[in-house]
Amino acid sequence: MAAACSSGDKNGQTQAQTAPQATEPQATETSGGGGMAFKQVADGLDSPLGIAAMPSERDRLYIVEQPGLVRVVEDGKLLSQPFLDVQDQIVSGGEQGLLSLAFDPEYESTRLFYVDYTDTNGDTRVVEYEAGGSAPAKRREVLFVDQPYANHNGGQLAFGPDGRLYVGMGDGGSGGDPENRAQNLDEKLGKLLSLDVDPDVREKDWTIEGYGLRNPWRFSFDRETGDLWIGDVGQGSWEEIDHTPRDSPGLENYGWDVYEGTHGFEDKDPNPAGRLVMPVYEYSHDEGCSVTGGYVYRGERVPAAAGRYFFGDFCSGTVWSLVLEDDMARDVRKVGTIDQLSAFGEDAAGELYAVSLDGTLYELVPR
Repeated sequence: MAAACSSGDKNGQTQAQTAPQATEPQATETSGGGGMAFKQVADGLDSPLGIAAMPSERDRLYIVEQPGLVRVVEDGKLLSQPFLDVQDQIVSGGEQGLLSLAFDPEYESTRLFYVDYTDTNGDTRVVEYEAGGSAPAKRREVLFVDQPYANHNGGQLAFGPDGRLYVGMGDGGSGGDPENRAQNLDEKLGKLLSLDVDPDVREKDWTIEGYGLRNPWRFSFDRETGDLWIGDVGQGSWEEIDHTPRDSPGLENYGWDVYEGTHGFEDKDPNPAGRLVMPVYEYSHDEGCSVTGGYVYRGERVPAAAGRYFFGDFCSGTVWSLVLEDDMARDVRKVGTIDQLSAFGEDAAGELYAVSLDGTLYELVPR
């Protein structure tokens, strides 16, 4: 896909390292897709890449469009007036553009929200806005990262259960992490970063929560448990799903570029800082080529989906769900297919949605 794919950098490397193997993709489909399916809600969107919701609004979704608009879908209808327009501040195309939106958990009182985009020079900026008046007003820039290449920008924003703002940063791009940024703790690239944005705190420096990431295009926090799930886009052979419990002691090393999934990629030792984490699930490029991380379903509309983690692949369009048992993926099921699957999202009630780069919004429904 434009934003999640690896832009042709699937060059191989000698597999000099070995690690415990994760489960192979079963992708088995139960009758009727496990009693659930994705149904179209709206179309006419322009290259949607993200879905966000305010905690207090049960009937609205905010859709991030790659060219620089945030659109509003209300009661299944796409409104003509955008919520935000930053088209003149970004470069869009390929893996660049407006990439994500996150509302402050205290939005009703702060009126603050945050966007991640690649600016006109192709560099990453995370910017704080305040809603109100005729249009949101830019408050401050909370992150700037110089991007050496045009791909692997990451771009997901999400507030964690600790109230901090998290951002996923890709390894800087090209192919194979040529400058070895992902394992370097002096770099922001190839990392999961967090920041306390509380107006009374105003932290200036981002904390590295995890490293060894190639392109964590989409990650999420389970709204019930607080656990972290990451879909990290692979290089030439393997796509991976990483899981970190909320009570983890912190500073996880997700392995790239020593490993691609559980498979050795580069002949070197991983950075010894923190804890080396292997994927709970991986699938080969026989099944797809670019993972789109999703969410653990915590809604009420689809009882058969309760507690299952949903994810998919942009290239094949396949959507799977799984459950986690003993730190491994179990009962992996194929749910269906969404062409050009670019992102998943939740509404205020925890119902699950997905968007396709072709401009369509879907919701998970019982079948």
